[in-house]
Amino acid sequence: MKKSFSILVTMIVIGTFPVFSATPEGIPDFEWMNDVGAKTFPKSDKVFYVNEDGAVGDAVVDCTEAIQKTIDRCAAAGGGKVTFHPGIYLSGSVFVKSNVNFEVPKGTTLIGSQNITDYKKISTRVAGIEMVWPSALINVIGQKNAAISGSGVINGRGKIFWDKYWNMRKEYDPKGLRWIVDYDCERPQGIIVSDCENVTVKDIVLYQPGFWSLHILYSTHVTVDGVIISNNIEGRGPSTDGVDIDSSSKILVQNSNINCNDDNFCLKAGRDADGLRVNRPTEYVVIRDCVAGHGDGLFTCGSETSGGIRNIVAYNLRGVGTKYGLRFKSTVQRGGVIENIYLYNIAMDGVRDPFVVDLNWHPTYSTSLLPKGYNPDSIPVHWKKMLIPVDPKVGTPKFRNIFFRNISATGAATCIKASGIETGTIDNFSFKQVSFEGKNAGAISWAKNWTFADFTVKASEQTQLILTDNINVKP
Repeated sequence: MKKSFSILVTMIVIGTFPVFSATPEGIPDFEWMNDVGAKTFPKSDKVFYVNEDGAVGDAVVDCTEAIQKTIDRCAAAGGGKVTFHPGIYLSGSVFVKSNVNFEVPKGTTLIGSQNITDYKKISTRVAGIEMVWPSALINVIGQKNAAISGSGVINGRGKIFWDKYWNMRKEYDPKGLRWIVDYDCERPQGIIVSDCENVTVKDIVLYQPGFWSLHILYSTHVTVDGVIISNNIEGRGPSTDGVDIDSSSKILVQNSNINCNDDNFCLKAGRDADGLRVNRPTEYVVIRDCVAGHGDGLFTCGSETSGGIRNIVAYNLRGVGTKYGLRFKSTVQRGGVIENIYLYNIAMDGVRDPFVVDLNWHPTYSTSLLPKGYNPDSIPVHWKKMLIPVDPKVGTPKFRNIFFRNISATGAATCIKASGIETGTIDNFSFKQVSFEGKNAGAISWAKNWTFADFTVKASEQTQLILTDNINVKP
């Protein structure tokens, strides 16, 4: 007798996309901006249905093997489109190959297995550390000219993994192990694009992965277009970031809408000693015409900054009820230079903290210390990586040359929270046509050489910015 299975898909979308000019006036026009995104897309004249290889869309039969067989058959034939008849398909991790367009069409839902053993373990990077970890539900690894497309739904059904994490936190936190629990708690991502070139992720709807939603790692020429991500159903999903661009280059993200429980659109480049060893930047990235709802960062740089983040242009963005807006975070053992960031035409409404800089972010998570009673010779390899000390001379990150134009925020709790450190000031931030309105003005400390033109902060309670330990910062 078949088990019955019901699935409820609820779309959480913040209204409609704002209407943006095709060629916005005043947006930077660097030559490299013409070279971002995928330059090729798989030809779809050959169509392969997973149903031909035994996949059944009844939400009960495990279709992993059948789906993978169809992908392999398509790739062996020189490429084409892998697609589904309407239905709900249960799967563990599958691996998309070069010249394959993996389509989840309208009327189709791909649901993730809730058994962690159905996600093959691979060597990858997890939150800035290279280690062995379960693969994602959909993987594009070491491929060229591939795509994930379609207006169907990909549902990771991650709550079982979220619950696992929260239960582990109850065990780990009292032991002084907050810094490692995220790495010990194995949770599958929604989609990973790793070590790839010319990959497109377009129009899909992605729900509730066990961990990050869409991770772009060690890749170049990737396009994310028209993607909807929502992770707020059935409880709070920890670390369910939206789009994470990680030590990758020439990336285009556009026309996307994200509700999640961590950073919405995020740039990363490695953590601590392991990230400094890899030393690979995130660079040449354009993010445009996107919306963030619930989440921890409309636009975030960090906290993994070790390889550096540079040459980024983000414009025509909207945040509605997001916890943080424009967010820059790192720590003193992470290192990296974050520079040449251009943020233009951004509107935030009801964003609690619209502008945040924090160089001492989340110490209990960011600082790795082995508690007494543990033998350093018998701990796991990824623990040892996390515990490698970093020389303060290379561990202090540098944030500089960041430009804000036509930025507005209303309904904030605190307009500005910007804090460098004595050994790492935040330098050369430039504000023009920027206005913040909220309850508290906020504070700026350990900043240097900031410029302001047509800049206003209107606050109802703490009305004046608190300025401490700054050099040439006069709003």
